[in-house]
Amino acid sequence: MTIQPSADRSAEHRRDISGYDRHREIDKAGGWLEFSVILLGMAGVLNLIAGIAAIGDSQFYVRDAQYVIGNLHTWGWVATGIGAIQILVAYGIFQRSQAARWVGVFALALNAIGRLLMMDANPLWSLSIFALDLIALYGLIVYGQRPEPR
Repeated sequence: MTIQPSADRSAEHRRDISGYDRHREIDKAGGWLEFSVILLGMAGVLNLIAGIAAIGDSQFYVRDAQYVIGNLHTWGWVATGIGAIQILVAYGIFQRSQAARWVGVFALALNAIGRLLMMDANPLWSLSIFALDLIALYGLIVYGQRPEPR
């Protein structure tokens, strides 16, 4: 007995209505880069909030903390400036600017160092932002050179 192939070939040509293409390669680099840019933007917003709180003598920070360099107001202005730069750079990276990517790496590195120097004022907040900076740095450095789509 011979088995004949089915004449109905419509199943081979059907498309998945969800839009998912099984044959498309997952773009790991693009995902990491987008994740890093979102983290960079979040760090910028958090730095703006923290900087404004430090400038305004908010109860958010530990009183009478000793700083290696400057005081709470100085670090508030530094955090505000770095936060504004990070927000602008995140937009630049979304526009696929390699120069913005490297400015973002520099801003994240400065922010990580600044958070370690400001750890006496609020240790948990500083360590959380420091960890966020490191993850974003990894994504921008390792996966930042994303090729253009074909």
